[in-house]
Amino acid sequence: MKASNPPFPRKFCATWQRCRVHFMRTIFYAGKNARRVVAAFIGTAFAQNDVASARAQWRQVADQLRPKVPKLAASDVLAYMTFPKEHRAKIHSTNPIERLNGEIKRRTDVVGIFPNEAAITRLIGAILMEQNGEWAVQRARYMPLESVAPLGDDPLSCLPPVTAA
Repeated sequence: MKASNPPFPRKFCATWQRCRVHFMRTIFYAGKNARRVVAAFIGTAFAQNDVASARAQWRQVADQLRPKVPKLAASDVLAYMTFPKEHRAKIHSTNPIERLNGEIKRRTDVVGIFPNEAAITRLIGAILMEQNGEWAVQRARYMPLESVAPLGDDPLSCLPPVTAA
């Protein structure tokens, strides 16, 4: 799957968030002398307080830097700005999901070949339930329940109904 064309957000009412750390590696295309300037310009967009001003600042930065770094046009790096401010520090990076994906890969590689799709679904489901249990009892939660509660109780509420084929 190409990161530039994510299929899931359209189907699951989700946003596509590119990792800021990986995105910042894009500045290496600007050349050795311009890296600090480009990083500082990009940082001004990340420092904004709300999504509207972040996008406006991003457009200004992208317009100024497009001749040197054409890959800066991607705005998927600002998706985290649409979430409450107290969540942004945790979700601007995709490190936790990358860590979870690495654990799934490690555990599925041990098995190697699965007899059917249900077998791999059971294993991955068990891994995800185990991780959820670990996150639920952590002393310092990744995101406190109090800050997540206003977002809604029903994660399926925005999914469109599926018609039988």
